[in-house]
Order: sequence, then C-alpha cells, then structure tokens
Amino acid sequence: MIKVIVCGALGRMGSCLIKNILKEKDLELVCGIEKKDHPELREEWNFQISSDLMSVIKRTDCIVEFTNPKATCEHLKVAANNCKPCLIGTTGFTEGQLKEIRNAAKRIPVLLSPNMSVGVNLLFKLVSDAVKVLKGYDIEIIESHHRHKKDAPSGTAKNLADIIKDIKGEKIPVSSIRAGDIVGDHTILFAGGGERIELTHRAHSRDSFAQGTIQAIRFVTEASAGLYNMFDVLFPNIK
Repeated sequence: MIKVIVCGALGRMGSCLIKNILKEKDLELVCGIEKKDHPELREEWNFQISSDLMSVIKRTDCIVEFTNPKATCEHLKVAANNCKPCLIGTTGFTEGQLKEIRNAAKRIPVLLSPNMSVGVNLLFKLVSDAVKVLKGYDIEIIESHHRHKKDAPSGTAKNLADIIKDIKGEKIPVSSIRAGDIVGDHTILFAGGGERIELTHRAHSRDSFAQGTIQAIRFVTEASAGLYNMFDVLFPNIK
C-alpha cells in the first residue's frame, strides 16, 4: 500500500486527485494539507486535514504538490529532509525556485510536470516531431483555462513553447484566454503556404490529470533520487 499526502487538498486539482486516490486499492490517503484559513472541509470527504506537513511526514511514502510555488518549495525542503519522494504539479516557478527543485532531486526522487495527463504528454511528443518536419512554418500556441487560474501562460503552454524553442531556436508566441470554467485547452498552430496543421488537446475534466498523477505516484515511490518528468512514467522507451 502506497501512503500518500496531497498538498493543496481542497483546490480544484487536489480535490479531484483525492477522489481518484480513494478509488485505488493500492493507494492510501494519509492526509490532505491545506492552509489554515481555507474554507471548511466538505462533509462528504472523510479524511484528515492539516496545515502542518511536518506533523504527518513520517506517515507517508509520497508527497503530491498542487499548491503554489512558495508553498511547494517549503514542502519540498521537508520532503528532502525526511527522504520522502515528491511529485510536483504546481506551475509558475521562478528560475531560483527551479534551482531549489533540482537541488532537492539530488537527495530524493522528484517528478516535476506542468501537466500529468497521458494525452498532453503525448502532445508534447507529437509537437516535437512536427517541428522537426514542418520547417519554415509559422508556429503559435493558444491556451484557454478557467477564469480563476492565476498564471498565464499556463505551465503546459510554457513547456510546449520551450520544446519548440529548443528545436527552432526561436521564441514562440503564446496567447492565453481566461474565461468561464474551461478545464484546459491547448492548440499548437503550424501555418505554411497554402495549408495549416493544428494539434489540439482539450481536457473535459480533471480526472485525466488525476489518473496520470496516480501513475506518477506509483513510479516515483520506486525511483531513485533524481529529477523526472511524465515521459519517464508514460513513455520510458521513447526518446
């Protein structure tokens, strides 16, 4: 049984992940971590809630982060000091914070991914392949999320832009839309003379992210110290 702590337990992604963890026979939810001033726990959820990761860290096999960059880095220090694997789905990190994550990964297994769905990670691979073939095409990224999402562009869009930049050597324009309750849409537009190609992923619910996260939990608890991403989980034989 893999014992899990979810940080950001009452957020949109954290609460969805918890619902999915509770359905898995090989996973046990130890505790949900939330800030003290968060609205009360919903009555239908019967699990422990705490604002202090340190008080429950010894009881877990894996820490999952869906909070904010500052909280994630604080929790990561606790994880590293207690030799606990950490799975990070938080986005919006500064270069300094990413350095902290890389340093922690020298001591514990850390899986960092802006998006943990199988479909989005396949999209990353397809985009990489397309850029190598479609030379001379104009490329733009359009991403849409719900009105409450704080960072723009999304972490997924930034990752897509980085993938393309690493191949083309050019900065890629990203357009961000924040409206309604959109879970997450990402489109990469390739426009050439007389034709265009669009690669699109649309998330209908957060369950796809949660299911990918559950696969990542199983992976990271068995991994040695190092920094991993979802390709290591989903496509270990694809380079």
